[in-house]
Amino acid sequence: MPTTAAPPPPDTASPPPPPGPAAQAKSVTRPGDKIFLGLSRGSGILLLVVMASIAVFLTVRAGAALSKNEGNFLTTFDWDPAATPPVFGIAVLLYGTVVSSIIAMVIAVPIAVGIALFISHYAPRKLAAPLAYVVDLLAAVPSIIYGLWGALVLVPYLGGLNEWLDGYFGWTLIFEKTEVGAARNLFTVGILLAIMILPIVTSVSREVFLQVPRMNEEAALALGATRWEVIRMSVLPFGRSGVISASMLGLGRALGETMAVATVLSPNFLLSFHLLDAGGGTFAQNIAAKFDEANEYGRDALIASGLVLFVLTLLVNGAARLIIARRKEYSGANA
Repeated sequence: MPTTAAPPPPDTASPPPPPGPAAQAKSVTRPGDKIFLGLSRGSGILLLVVMASIAVFLTVRAGAALSKNEGNFLTTFDWDPAATPPVFGIAVLLYGTVVSSIIAMVIAVPIAVGIALFISHYAPRKLAAPLAYVVDLLAAVPSIIYGLWGALVLVPYLGGLNEWLDGYFGWTLIFEKTEVGAARNLFTVGILLAIMILPIVTSVSREVFLQVPRMNEEAALALGATRWEVIRMSVLPFGRSGVISASMLGLGRALGETMAVATVLSPNFLLSFHLLDAGGGTFAQNIAAKFDEANEYGRDALIASGLVLFVLTLLVNGAARLIIARRKEYSGANA
């Protein structure tokens, strides 16, 4: 009987897998995406180049001044680059910059966080919007305006507060007033800087608090938590990293503030732990006050002090980034 050919075996080869997300994204890449990627990458590289150029410039000019300095740059309580040989040190400037910034942060950060919480979680909507606008508007006020207000209003009115602090807290040495005169001291500078950085810290903190996931707050309320308990258990833990970032932005302005400090402070190169005594100095104030009258070595010395301020700012921001990296609190955002 005739034989029939066996049917061909079925094709068992599996179809090729669909392209993955990476391949799909690569296949639909548009020229605009490539341009945007190149611009973004170039901007980041340009920023690094600018920072490196500033660091190199400051280091070269600072080295020229430090090679001729006959005093200890870090511990000498004197600033006389015009002398032969020149003598200058930054001990007083470093102390004044750090102390005034610490005073500003201690005063401004708690108040700023309180204002941000009030605007974001307590104030009625009709009041929250105008109040937020006023706070943002304060951040746009020029530094010289703050300085003039501080010299004409803040300094005269702080005389009574200085006397009160001396009378009740003079035993702490810090608030002991040993000289008679106007309140042109580091304590006044710290209060003025606190007023200046308050809008910055408040605005950033407010935006962070508004991004707290609504489900977290509603869950806490459903469990019977009060308004304050919701803020303490949900809002503040979520916004901790944002508050730290806002505080570092404010600290950056406090460290580098120039005109307001120069208008209020009565500078000298006497290192004193009495915050209510007139005198002191900061890096930015000293550079602004002495740059025009400085000779060649004097300008290099001022640039050397600017290098220290540059490094100090980098260290502060680097420490803030480490703190934020260790506390990744962001888990979502409001829809």
